[in-house]
Amino acid sequence: MKKLTITRPDDWHLHVRTGAILKTVMPHTARQFARAIIMPNLKPPVTTVAQALSYREEILQAVPVGLNFTPLMTLYLTGSTSASEISKAAECEHVQAFKLYPAGATTHSDAGISDIKAAYPLLAALEKHDMPLLIHGEVTDEACDIFDREQVFVDTTLTDISRNFPELRIVVEHVTTAEAVQFVQSAGARIAATITPQHLMFNRNALLAGGIRPHHYCLPIIKREHHRQALVAAATSGHPKFFLGTDSAPHPTSLKEAACGCAGCYSAHAALELYAEVFERADALDKLEGFASFHGADFYRLPRNLDAVTLVKTPWKVPGAYSEHSLSITPLKANEELAWQIQQ
Repeated sequence: MKKLTITRPDDWHLHVRTGAILKTVMPHTARQFARAIIMPNLKPPVTTVAQALSYREEILQAVPVGLNFTPLMTLYLTGSTSASEISKAAECEHVQAFKLYPAGATTHSDAGISDIKAAYPLLAALEKHDMPLLIHGEVTDEACDIFDREQVFVDTTLTDISRNFPELRIVVEHVTTAEAVQFVQSAGARIAATITPQHLMFNRNALLAGGIRPHHYCLPIIKREHHRQALVAAATSGHPKFFLGTDSAPHPTSLKEAACGCAGCYSAHAALELYAEVFERADALDKLEGFASFHGADFYRLPRNLDAVTLVKTPWKVPGAYSEHSLSITPLKANEELAWQIQQ
């Protein structure tokens, strides 16, 4: 196959930051996706509808003229979130969900939930208002090996949440393990998952073999090969519970290539092309449209997009960096060749 046309996709997990970074990265997402679920972990975090609407306007200002893109906003769930704010969010057409970060789990998660059971009244309010809960599924116990944190979260915390709130719609963000895939597959229809390109493409050798590769470092961390294979099988299965969520997370190169580098892979520059390579390798290009364009919209109860995007099999080289003024962001697969590209 040399050309593939699919319904324009959406990104159901995206970081675009703010300020100069936002202006640099937003065109990459807007050229290929119609909508994206925007993560709220700014500093300070986006915790109110008013803040979300202000952030939405900043994002829209960064969308290039001529491109049609809709940011779908989320609120950061904290211990001080009120039931009234949840009610207000449920009534706002521009706010789609709340995001739960276990405190300390990842970038800018220090305002997250330290005692999830203490937050159960908030989860009850989300369930009442049918507001989806997006979960970064890792425990933060320092005694737990970093490669086991997702599995432990699934076995303990996530199982308890799903049992106590059976009507709550939950997206297990950026699943990375066979255990998380199995949990989502066996759970009810109200539980789904996003999968990133880096977790589909790489196992942990890509992070550590031959030297530390900081631009492959993300959280949850990349796992063993059998976990990667389980993710590819889920993504390419056509199962409606699994859909595209890049978790594209831009950081200045200087903060990635540092003594204590930031977690996050920047993939928005070539997101759909990266997924296409994975699906082609699995002989499943016919399943890409469902994963990228249908399953997420259906889960969020939003209309599917009506326009299309075309991928052509024409090799191109990813730039070493995307730079603007003094800002430089190193993308995933920098200076490497990709087989597919979006037809402009």
